[in-house]
Parts: sequence; structure tokens; C-alpha cells
Amino acid sequence: MASPMLLVLCSLISWVSLYISFCQINSQCRYEWNCRLVTLIHGVLIVSFSAYVGFVDGPWPFTHPGSPNTALQIQVLCLSLGYFIFDMCWCIYFQTEGLVMLSHHSLSILGIVMVLALEHSAVEVNAVIFGSEVTNPFLQIRWFLRESGYYHSWLGDVVDFLFVLLFLGVRIGVGGRLLYCELSSPVPLPIVKLAGAAMYAVSWIFMLSIGRFAWRKSNHKYKTWREQSRHPLHSHSNGHIKKAF
Repeated sequence: MASPMLLVLCSLISWVSLYISFCQINSQCRYEWNCRLVTLIHGVLIVSFSAYVGFVDGPWPFTHPGSPNTALQIQVLCLSLGYFIFDMCWCIYFQTEGLVMLSHHSLSILGIVMVLALEHSAVEVNAVIFGSEVTNPFLQIRWFLRESGYYHSWLGDVVDFLFVLLFLGVRIGVGGRLLYCELSSPVPLPIVKLAGAAMYAVSWIFMLSIGRFAWRKSNHKYKTWREQSRHPLHSHSNGHIKKAF
């Protein structure tokens, strides 16, 4: 197998090339549109690959934290590391993201580099990447719906519901269980445990923002429903429903 450094370089070149290709094909679209297309593709691929590594190829991250890296784990992590480097540079250059998202990317990059250098604990980092990216496709689809004018529809509601459900169930629920297994096991190094705790803390920061969003949207939906119930004829004559935000 090629060295991890070479794999990361190939991954980075591939993601940059894909982004440039999208910019040429979709020259009428904004740069962010094309970058989010790359992000969507990465999310779908990395969720599929990391799921296979964690659930099929093994070992099981909840019972074998700190185990030696396998060849397949290294390849998946290198693929994702190349993307995170690309996206981090893109976000810094275009200044599109805040401190929390940049912290998430920084922790992801440092965590992958750390386990590649240590040559163990890739099993739990692979599981963290799966949990972190499983909600990403829905986040990107939500953005594309907003840009295309289809967000304020039943499809937008379904995407938001699935995003919140997966974030709460996987990143917070399953992620909390994984962190407990990591901290209670004597095998992983303290620095790996610290990195896992930091990533989980970032997930909770995101969760607070998502919770506020979900409350605002559900509250708005409820108020709109009450208004329609009280004045059905007036609501019908207007021919539209006020946008959530």
C-alpha cells in the first residue's frame, strides 16, 4: 500500500480537480454552489466507506478502541483528510464559515493526522467521521433547496426533520456511547481520548444551534396552522404561506 502521505496528496488533488471541473461546467453558478457539490459527494462517499469499514470489515469501534490501524481504515481516513484540507482552505479563503465550523475542520484534520502517525485508534476516528458526516448530505440538500427556491415545501420539512433526527440520534446519542467506550477503555492514549471529547463538545455546540432552529421552525409551523384554522377562507384567499425564516 502507498504511504499515507501519498494517499492524502492524491485525495487532495482529486477533490481540487473535482471542484475545478464543477466550476468549469457550472460557470454560471457561484463558487459556493460548486464547493457544496464536492461536499455532498464527499459526504455520500465517506459515509458509505466508513460504514463498511466500521460495520462490515471491522473491528467494532465500541469494543476495540485503540486497536492497530488496518489498511482499509487508512485509505478511508486519507480520502477524508484530503477533502478536509481542501474544504478548510476554501472556507478560509472565501471566509464563509464561523469559528465553530473551522474548529470542527481543524479537529478533524488533527485527529486523522494523529491516528495515522500513531498507527492505531483509526477504528474510533473512522466511527467519528461516519457520525459527523451522516448528516452532511441533508445539510447540503437543504442549502440547495433554499438556493433553488424549493425549501419552503414539504420536501424542505422532510430534509430538516431527517437532519435533526440523525444529528440527535447519531452524533449525540451514539456519539456519546462511543465517547464513553473510548474514555473507559485503558487502550487508547490520553491524547486520543482528549481529541474525542473535544469533537463531542463541538457536536453539542452544533446541537444547541440546531435545537434553537428546530424550536423556531416548529413554533412558526404551529402558529401558521392556528391562523389557518381560525381564518381558513382568509388563508386560502392569500394563496400562500408565510416563509419560516
